[in-house]
Amino acid sequence: MLFSSPVFIYCFLPIVLFVYYVFLRKNRALQNIFLFLASLFFYAWGEPKFVLVMLLSIVMNWVFGILVDKSRESQTKSKLIIALTVAANLSILFIFKYLNFTVNNINSLFHSDITIRQIALPIGVSFFTFQAMSYVIDVYRGKGEVQKNIMNVGLYISFFPQLIAGPIVRYETVAEEIKNRKETKEDFFSGFTRFILGFAKKVLLANSFAIIADRSFDGLSSGADLSVLGAWLGAVCYAFQIFYDFSGYSDMAIGLGKMFGFHFLENFNYPYISTSITEFWRRWHISLGTWFRDYVYFPLGGSRVKKGRLIFNLFVVWLLTGVWHGANWTFVLWGLMYFVLLVAEKLTGFYKTDKKAAKPFLWLYTAFFVLMGWVLFRSNSIGEAVQYMKVMFGFTSSIYDEAFILNFKQILAYLAFGILFSFPITQIIKKKLPSNIVTNVIYVLVICGLFILSVASIVSSSYNPFIYFNF
Repeated sequence: MLFSSPVFIYCFLPIVLFVYYVFLRKNRALQNIFLFLASLFFYAWGEPKFVLVMLLSIVMNWVFGILVDKSRESQTKSKLIIALTVAANLSILFIFKYLNFTVNNINSLFHSDITIRQIALPIGVSFFTFQAMSYVIDVYRGKGEVQKNIMNVGLYISFFPQLIAGPIVRYETVAEEIKNRKETKEDFFSGFTRFILGFAKKVLLANSFAIIADRSFDGLSSGADLSVLGAWLGAVCYAFQIFYDFSGYSDMAIGLGKMFGFHFLENFNYPYISTSITEFWRRWHISLGTWFRDYVYFPLGGSRVKKGRLIFNLFVVWLLTGVWHGANWTFVLWGLMYFVLLVAEKLTGFYKTDKKAAKPFLWLYTAFFVLMGWVLFRSNSIGEAVQYMKVMFGFTSSIYDEAFILNFKQILAYLAFGILFSFPITQIIKKKLPSNIVTNVIYVLVICGLFILSVASIVSSSYNPFIYFNF
C-alpha cells in the first residue's frame, strides 16, 4: 500500500487514527497491539505471503534479544548471539535479494547450468532487516531495554510509517516511546503538516520528474534516439525524482510517526547544496549512513587507524552500501565510485577550504559526480550506463532534437520548483516572516492547497511509481 494512494488516504489512515485515538486512547498495550496488526495488514495489502517473512524476522529477533540480554555476564556468549543474529538476518536478506543474482553470476563465470526457482523480492526487506538487527545490537549495547512482549518487538520492526521505505529507525531512538510515548496536539498537527508536505513532494514533483526520466532512460535502452541535451535533462530529472520521491516518503513517515507519538530522526538535509561528496553523504539518506557508520565503520576501527586500514574500512562500508541497494553490478559499481571519491577527499582534504570563490567549483564537482552516480544507479546494466553517458558527452548523438524541446517545455516549471525547494528556501522564509495571524492563515491555506492538489493528482492519474520499493 502506498502512502500516496487513495486507499491509504481515504480508508486506512483515517480508520487507524480513529480506532487508536477514540477506542484505545487509554490503553497503551492495546494501542501497540492494534498498531502492530494494522501494520501487518498494511504490508499484506500488496503481497500477503511475505508477511510470513516479516513474522519470521520478528520472532527470530525477539528470541535473540532475550538471549543476548540474559547472557550479558558472558562476553563470549553475547558475541556469539550477536554473530548468530547478524548471520540469521543476513541469510534472509541473501535468500530473497541476492540468491538469484549470485547463481546467475556463478553460471556466467563458470559456464555452469545451476537452476533455481526465481525468488520474488519482499517489499522493504532491506529496511526491516536492518531495523531488526538494530534491535538486538542496541539491547546488547545497553541502548534500549529488551522487550519481553513480542508484540512490542513486532511493532518496532513492522510499524507501517517506516516499514517499506524507511527511514531506518534505530531501536535506541524509539525504545522508550514504545511503552511510554506521549501524544500531543502539537505533535499531531505538525506531523500531519509534515505528511502533507512529503505527500506533495512525492505526487506533484517526483511523479512529474519520473515521466521525463523514464522517457530518456527507457527510450535509449529500447533503441530510441536521444540527444545530448535530452540525456542531460533525463539525468537531472532522475536526480530530482529520486530526491523528492525518497525525501517525500521520509517526510510522510516522520509525520505519520509524530501523529502516533513516535519521533523519528531526520533522513534528508538538503543534500543537493553539498560542496563535497563527504557532505553529500551526511545529508542524503542519513539513517542508512549512520547505520553503516555505527554498526560497521566504527566497529572496524573508523578513521582512527592507519591509512591502509582506513581505506579498507571505507571499502567495506561502501561495497556494502552499494550491495544493500540491489542485486546488480550497477549498484556495486555505484558504491565503489563513492568509495574512491571519499578516499580521495579524506586523504587530500582538498574540499576543506574557507575561500568563498572555491565553493561554486566544489559544488559543481559534487553535483557532477552525484549526477553520474544517478545515471549508473538508474541504468539496468553497466553497459546501458556507459551508453547513456556516451550520449551525455556527445559521442553518439546530436546536441538537441525536437523531443528535448518538448520535454523541456513540459518540465520547465517543475524544474524551477525542484531547484528552488532543493535549497533551504522555506527555512529562510520562515525566519524572515513574522509569526502572526496573517502569516499563519497563509501557511494553513498553502498546506490545504497542496493537499487538495496532491489528492486531485493521484485521483486523476494512475502513474505513481516509487523507487525505493525496490530496496
